[in-house]
Amino acid sequence: MLRLTSNATAHTCDGVSRRDFMQVGALGALGLSLPQLMAQQAAAGTSGNDDRSVIMIFNLGAPSQMDTWDMKPEAPAEIRGPFQPISTNAPGLEISEIFPLMAQHGDKFSLVRSCYHTAAAVHDTGHQMMQTGRLFTGGINTPHAGCATAYLMGRRGDLPAHVLLPEPMGRTGGNLPHGQDAGFLGKAYDPFALMADPSKPNFEVPDMLPPDDIGEARLARRRRLRSIVDDTVKNFEASADAKLLDSNFEAAFRLMTSTEARNAFDLSQEPQEVRERYGVNRFGQCCLLSRRLIEAGVRFVTVNTFLTVFDEITWDIHGSKPFTSIEGMKNIVAPMYDQAYSALLEDLYDRGMLENTLVCNLAEFGRTPKVNPAGGRDHWPQVWTVHFAGGGVQGGRVVGASDPTGGVPAERPTSPADVVATVYRSLGFDLETKLPGPQGRPFPLVDTGTQPLDELF
Repeated sequence: MLRLTSNATAHTCDGVSRRDFMQVGALGALGLSLPQLMAQQAAAGTSGNDDRSVIMIFNLGAPSQMDTWDMKPEAPAEIRGPFQPISTNAPGLEISEIFPLMAQHGDKFSLVRSCYHTAAAVHDTGHQMMQTGRLFTGGINTPHAGCATAYLMGRRGDLPAHVLLPEPMGRTGGNLPHGQDAGFLGKAYDPFALMADPSKPNFEVPDMLPPDDIGEARLARRRRLRSIVDDTVKNFEASADAKLLDSNFEAAFRLMTSTEARNAFDLSQEPQEVRERYGVNRFGQCCLLSRRLIEAGVRFVTVNTFLTVFDEITWDIHGSKPFTSIEGMKNIVAPMYDQAYSALLEDLYDRGMLENTLVCNLAEFGRTPKVNPAGGRDHWPQVWTVHFAGGGVQGGRVVGASDPTGGVPAERPTSPADVVATVYRSLGFDLETKLPGPQGRPFPLVDTGTQPLDELF
């Protein structure tokens, strides 16, 4: 929150305090009228299928393909691991026994078992590629798919076009950008980050609360007082920085004052049995909140299963501390994920929302085919599995395959760029679209040669 105030109060002759006047001036400069960038966003909805939305679940830490969705029961013990495959309700589709609830919904999702990349086996670089379609090079940070969607399609109503739950990725060892912002598109298209744990009893959205010393009535009055300072801020408003601040304040003001937005974020409106169905934990409630946000009109929701790989039980199963063991994944991570993801698919389906909501489950890489001396598996970008549901995707399918050891793609090698292009394909974007890149030069939405997974649709 911007605060250009002191605790002292002095009043002008018309009863408006000096502090109020200074705040009005500051907020006026920040855009209490509908700014140019917001107008651009509102008018941007001329590309793609307006009925479609996306929930991107990012499995930070990287699940092991052999222990989850690409079982190798005939491989040697040091490769196949401790778990057995089970059948899903889709003929011929098997997944790991650690996902018994997900197995009941095999007809709703499809697996891509041939993802790979050739960059360093570092979490951060995988995050960049899987969320933006590109590795950051030459000082160019490309936009997250949700941010590109916000640019191309704009928002619906008062809610942001792209919401990030529960907050941006944190430390994962590489000290590099994770690719969860708008990059060269500019901060006006960054996601709205929740910055709170929706499973907490006192859950509130920080950026939907007015500043501590400004009530809603006073905030609305200051918005009306914009005219007081219009003449003094004309030069400032002409600058690009001012227009950016203008759009950011307008977005914040909408969130703080919109009943629609407040209701969308209000999980207390959900019956307790629904909340428990998703799991009363951070990831489960983020999945439930993602459904509420999509239902209310948000175009794109990104959900991070975890925020870091350090000192937390995650998918990052190196086997030794500060990381996670395979047993930790089995006993803690898998049940949490299985419950929340299955509830989300079932809920979207029951509400008639799944056909127009793409749910993609991504990760930065896979895990080594062989179990390491610590009893875990290390980073392995040579092959892994992602999966898609809804948004026009046909369920019960498998696209691509890994070799018998789960080490490299054997069929339909699929790059991170192909995965992101598949998200755009579901949204109905023309893949020849150009974005305004660095220095204003046209920048392709996807690179030449990128192949979306048309087999899924």
